[in-house]
Amino acid sequence: MKRFMGKVALVTGASRGIGAAIADRLASDGARVFAVQLEATGHREGIVADLCDPGVPNMVIDHVVRQAGRLDILVNNAGCMVEARVDDTGLDEWRRTMALNLDAPFLLIRRAMPHLRRSRGSIVNVGSIEGLASNPGHAAYCASKAGLHGLTRAVAVDGGQDGVRCNGVAPGWIDTDLNVDFVAALPEKALERLGTIHPLGRTGRVEE
Repeated sequence: MKRFMGKVALVTGASRGIGAAIADRLASDGARVFAVQLEATGHREGIVADLCDPGVPNMVIDHVVRQAGRLDILVNNAGCMVEARVDDTGLDEWRRTMALNLDAPFLLIRRAMPHLRRSRGSIVNVGSIEGLASNPGHAAYCASKAGLHGLTRAVAVDGGQDGVRCNGVAPGWIDTDLNVDFVAALPEKALERLGTIHPLGRTGRVEE
């Protein structure tokens, strides 16, 4: 029997990269997967929505429960990055980064908790090593991911009393479109070093 047979999962940022790989893996393991995407990709149960809109998370959770009758797994993966030093980061850029990377997970979790308590479900928040340390020119992104790691710990404490698990993942360098611009702008020596700082001698792949 497949591991997640009969389970219902919601994955945000599932149109590409890590989110798409997570959605595909959950589906292959038997879960019914709802995929939140900014643009339609043909996913059978895709939800096209902009999670920066504070009214959208409630709508998304309600839609999943209305269609499937339950929710077992919530994966907060959607994210964005601003390439700017702190003094060059506009307030609108800062707010949009926080809205997607931190506010949306909070709002989704808040709406999902009653359903996850019933199913004794699980939350996975996809953070970043940049929430633990920092790279230059990523002030908004680093701050948002550090906040997400803090939220993960808080939800684990609150939800654990009711059987709801909340775990965080802090990926290193993964080959996704989110990293393309930053990597492409690196000097040649920095590109060479990028491979050597990983135990495998290369950056990670989404399916890993």
